[in-house]
Amino acid sequence: MKQLFKLLALVLAPLVIALSAQAAEKPTEIRVANPGVGVGNRPVVGGSAWSLLNLNSTLESEFKSDGVPVRWNFLRGAGPAVNETYANGLTDFSLLGDLPSIIGRAGGLKTRILASGPKSNLYIAVPSDSPIQSIKDLKGKRFAVFKGTCLQLSAARILEANGLSERDTRAINMDNATTKAALATKDVDAAIGGPDLLAQRDQGIVRIIYSTKGDPRYTCNSTIIGSEDFIRKYPEITKRVVRQYVLAAKWLAEQEKDLSPAYRVWSRSGVPFGAFKEDWAGESVRDRDSPLVDAYVVARYKNSIADAKRLGLIRTTFDFEPWVDRSFLDQVLREEKLEGFWKPRTLP
Repeated sequence: MKQLFKLLALVLAPLVIALSAQAAEKPTEIRVANPGVGVGNRPVVGGSAWSLLNLNSTLESEFKSDGVPVRWNFLRGAGPAVNETYANGLTDFSLLGDLPSIIGRAGGLKTRILASGPKSNLYIAVPSDSPIQSIKDLKGKRFAVFKGTCLQLSAARILEANGLSERDTRAINMDNATTKAALATKDVDAAIGGPDLLAQRDQGIVRIIYSTKGDPRYTCNSTIIGSEDFIRKYPEITKRVVRQYVLAAKWLAEQEKDLSPAYRVWSRSGVPFGAFKEDWAGESVRDRDSPLVDAYVVARYKNSIADAKRLGLIRTTFDFEPWVDRSFLDQVLREEKLEGFWKPRTLP
């Protein structure tokens, strides 16, 4: 009998090891953080291929058969709050703007860039009856900027291009919801933000005095990043996440002649259909929301790292390329026969 047990143990041991290894290839859940919330603090945003993964429950469908739930966490504190979740081991993937991701990397967060996210247009708004007409008129004025987000870096660049710095304004740190309320009550003289400011303009609350449309030097840039620990433990899961993002970006690009289906889905965020339509009008969808970490992204992020150091937003710089892992994106593009679907961009 003892010999039989020993024989069974020898036979079953490889099977147990194999099953254990197979189980280890799947996480208990996939945690996705989003920098920001929709209008009224709703847990949904729009305006990008990445947002479609949540709006269409794409990742939930992808991993349902594996029994792996996907947990989305929408954070009113935006990029800085996402960094905190990475620091505490609570996030596996996220979309993240250039400045907060750079601050996190410079501070030692173990993340990797997996794909490019969208470049986002920005707008500077003032109360509708304000005498302010241009960026130069912001000198000495109360200027709402969500610090630690990509808005801060873009605002600094826009001010510099007009002979000002943040110190020349009375910069006030406000999140997006508070900013819009402060514009309505005239507790600030100006603010920088996204297409939700177009909705406030249409309500007669604000005027838009500046837009980055047509000038990519001052847009917000973002990337899809992941936790190094998760990527190392679950490379196949990581590739599947990247695949679904690439397919969402492909679908969006294929709607270029009529983005109405995307605008309708995105409007669930509370930002109106018309605001998204105006924001995307005249834009090349393939360029604006390309997943490629190409020469354009490399140049923008190298500039952003240098600017963040120059402006005192990080203490030390670092090399960009070691931060990037293109292997999953390259595999997905090859397997989906999408090599060449997006043309590599360069910085104008």
